[in-house]
Amino acid sequence: MSRIHEALQRAYLERGRMPVLSDFQVAEPDHVPIPSDSDAEPIVKANIEIDGMTRHAWTPSIASLPTLADRGTSVEQFRALRSHIYQARFEAPLKTILIASGMPSEGKSFVAANLAMSLARNSTHNILLIDGDLRRPSLHTLLGAPNSVGLSDFLEGKAGVSDILQRDQDHGKGEDGSTKNAANLTLITSGNSTDHSTELVAGKRMKELIMSVSPNFDWIIIDAPPVLAASDAVEISRAVDAVLLIARGASTPYEVAQHAQAAFGNSRILGFVLNNVKDAPKTGSYSYNYNNYYRSDSEGSAQGKLSKENGKQ
Repeated sequence: MSRIHEALQRAYLERGRMPVLSDFQVAEPDHVPIPSDSDAEPIVKANIEIDGMTRHAWTPSIASLPTLADRGTSVEQFRALRSHIYQARFEAPLKTILIASGMPSEGKSFVAANLAMSLARNSTHNILLIDGDLRRPSLHTLLGAPNSVGLSDFLEGKAGVSDILQRDQDHGKGEDGSTKNAANLTLITSGNSTDHSTELVAGKRMKELIMSVSPNFDWIIIDAPPVLAASDAVEISRAVDAVLLIARGASTPYEVAQHAQAAFGNSRILGFVLNNVKDAPKTGSYSYNYNNYYRSDSEGSAQGKLSKENGKQ
């Protein structure tokens, strides 16, 4: 059993309230309503030409983006996570999600990239993925995209919104037959590295950026630095709708998860995703049968639980 799973359950029990644990490994439930074009918020176009934005030849990492495949364990896992995200939107307005963790190497960038890809491949809506980790950026590497200009350049006033948006110019099939990319996925890379990232993301231009692009996208996913290593993530959280926390199964200490959650005390926390869970907890529930069915021993697989709690925590 995952130590982080046990610890989180024990913590909630001690506080006298237990969140609903929805299994992250099961296939997407049929009863979860998926927003259609008619359900989506009215889109008022900002001064951004989506179809005319800069396009580059991305070379995405197949190993790091299992959601590029048409089927498989990881595809089902991210479909399940995507369903939980859809459900959260019906409970309260939700568009901009910050993906955060307590420590480095817990898989936040992996989850952010694959969640965005899963959202993009499932609909015709526009999805925006932003690399908000100006200290150790990695999304451009995962997607095989150039990082000559990006978020830091905009925040420093050196580039405009249209200058930092990019899409893949080729979203056909890869050599293994998998889809190389999603035509409706847009990326903002981190841009040039900087020594004053906290000051940049805490400034008004971060909020201005999100407000400017928001009418053009149905979902905005932001990858943030580890919250216990820098305050950047907390600063960015002030401009988003909710935070999704990442922990690494059988690796993340309970105290780290606890402190990471406390750091976002003024934010709406969607829950925890336990990444790289080798042995799912035996709950004896109906969903655990699906755990066994979809179980994988892949090191890069995001296997885990999404612990949901509504409202602020």
